[in-house]
Amino acid sequence: MNFYRKFWILAGMLTTMSVGAMAQFVPHYQWTLLDKKLMDQVIGEASGETALANDMEMGGYTRNRPSKEYQTVLWESQFIMDKLNEYGIANAQLERFGDMVPTWDGISGELWEVSPGTKKLADYKDQAAMLVQGSQNADVEAELLWIGDGRKGDYDSLAVAGKIVVTYASPGSVSSLIAKFGAVGILSFNSPRPLADPIQMPYSSLGGRGGGETKGFAFQMPPREGYFLRDRLVRGEKIRVHALVKSTTEKVDLQVPTCVLPGTDPNAGEVIFSAHLYEGLVKQGANDDISGCASLLEMARMLNTMYNDGRLARPARSIRFIFVPEFSGTGPWVNAHKDIMAKTLCNINLDMVGILLSQSQSFFNLERTTFGNPHYINDVMENYFRYVGETNRTSLVLSGREGYLNRIVAPSGSDEPFYYSIEGHYGASDHEVFNDWGVGVPAIMMITWPDLYYHTSQDLTDKLDPTQLKRCCVIGAAAAYTIASADAGMASKIAGEVYSNAIRRMGIQQGRSIDELSKLTADKLESGYKRIRGYIEGAAQNEIETIETTLELAPKDANLLAMVGLQTTQLKKMAEGQLLILDQEMKQLAAKLGTAAVVLKADDLEKKALTIIPAATPKVKESGYNGYRKFMPQLTREQSAATYRDIANTGELERLCNGKHNAIQIKQMLDTQYPKESSLKAILDYIEILRTADLVTLANAR
Repeated sequence: MNFYRKFWILAGMLTTMSVGAMAQFVPHYQWTLLDKKLMDQVIGEASGETALANDMEMGGYTRNRPSKEYQTVLWESQFIMDKLNEYGIANAQLERFGDMVPTWDGISGELWEVSPGTKKLADYKDQAAMLVQGSQNADVEAELLWIGDGRKGDYDSLAVAGKIVVTYASPGSVSSLIAKFGAVGILSFNSPRPLADPIQMPYSSLGGRGGGETKGFAFQMPPREGYFLRDRLVRGEKIRVHALVKSTTEKVDLQVPTCVLPGTDPNAGEVIFSAHLYEGLVKQGANDDISGCASLLEMARMLNTMYNDGRLARPARSIRFIFVPEFSGTGPWVNAHKDIMAKTLCNINLDMVGILLSQSQSFFNLERTTFGNPHYINDVMENYFRYVGETNRTSLVLSGREGYLNRIVAPSGSDEPFYYSIEGHYGASDHEVFNDWGVGVPAIMMITWPDLYYHTSQDLTDKLDPTQLKRCCVIGAAAAYTIASADAGMASKIAGEVYSNAIRRMGIQQGRSIDELSKLTADKLESGYKRIRGYIEGAAQNEIETIETTLELAPKDANLLAMVGLQTTQLKKMAEGQLLILDQEMKQLAAKLGTAAVVLKADDLEKKALTIIPAATPKVKESGYNGYRKFMPQLTREQSAATYRDIANTGELERLCNGKHNAIQIKQMLDTQYPKESSLKAILDYIEILRTADLVTLANAR
């Protein structure tokens, strides 16, 4: 076939596919992987009110923990266990990990102005955030001293001794003034959002968890009140206060309430839900993340009820729920259950899921897995996010239709549209433990963001929305049940969902590539063109590997094997067409710039990289979460900087060392995901570090 004829046929096919994929969804036709009858059951059973009530019980207000909690079971852990038992989940258990370790515990804390007037400035009983974690026992009177931001030049260091310093800064950032210059304490009105919410106080620390690790004490007050105090001090008023602090050191272990809704086949695998019940023991956040735990409770209740009633057939695969201390508890739990990890298909993590979206200018976000952990969980979740989003908004296209296509609204909740977003990977929550190279379980996160109250005293239940909680539970329960119950037919539907979304995502990469190409200068044309081609090749590789993960649901089904084979073949052809178009764009740009068109030819480093195919050794998972790092060689600061600074994400590089990618492909997949370009030399150097540590072996490319 004539080249130009072939080119324009491929271009036309690609344009047709891309336009169809990028168009808005058909407003009158929304679909879910589960059929309508089952979806109606899930939607009807989900109760945002029940989730909110459980959130209120666990975190309706900030409070001081009594000593008996540390000596027995923490309040939230016991509440979860009681509810799971109430819901008839017979296998619920409280797993406890690690030694009893010391932790700071406030008992009481008051700060009174005693001169020139008498007034209370802060009280631990009013707001737990008012007494800063790590504060030591005190009963002192002292004068207040304004130090601004606490930077050098903001205050006279000789005047600090014996004073309680007042500052905009966080208590931890100026805590050295106690040891260095003899300040007796700190009063801060630092806040992350003083203009948006002037009564908001962050949960802060003087730096130590144990009772003897810090000196002095610190109080906080809301910015609204702090500004009045600042103005008095700036005017030269002498203010004397009395600080009374009582604190102690308690000992506590890691507590993880868990339960499992067993499937009919113990060998079929599991889906694991996770949410963090604790983020430290002082901070108690209604949205971060008691909302995630309340939603897990509700989904466990929903599914268990529908199984027992026969409204949902019990699936082959189990669905497990773990309520963990963030990171500190997830890692030990995962490492203690390597047998469960070996049969876990995926993890769904809920971190901050209940806020009234419009009030916080927020979206409900799906944070996908990286290319190093490709999995159909991304597209299963997106299917339900999209369904709830597109059916819970009004559409101008539906002439005369002002209502929602399928109202998913709690009786006492908002009826606002469902603002949602499908995003790339973000790792700062417990799902990253599962995604870790040493664990290897694909994991996504559901999260409301931004949250204008998180990590502060105003993260309270009055910011939550029963409708948002209900929608969260619908999405999570439907997705987990879809996977848990998937037979060969459902696996084929999921593969089709991945394939259709892959066309759209690859179309986006084409648009990105063409735009970046248009901005290249003559001297950057060759190197830039190689990098930009990698976006298409890297994205196609990921999409193909993602579709192939559906085979785990029915590995012996001939029809599924044939369908997946056809889909991957078509994606390869689509990528070839995209590259043809990009090549033509490059030639036109070269002519415009008055330079030669790029002739793709591997240099010596690239030739070497094509032969390097790293594959993880059993040593990677030997020690579980993050355990492989103990085998990494100790590098000098200079060696480390030279290697690490030129790689966008070394954790993702490690995950891509799975025996499927040569070093060039690893670079392409890194460059596609991150704004920072990764150096091929640095990638090869890092792979050599992993090889030296016996964490990868190198296969020869054929």
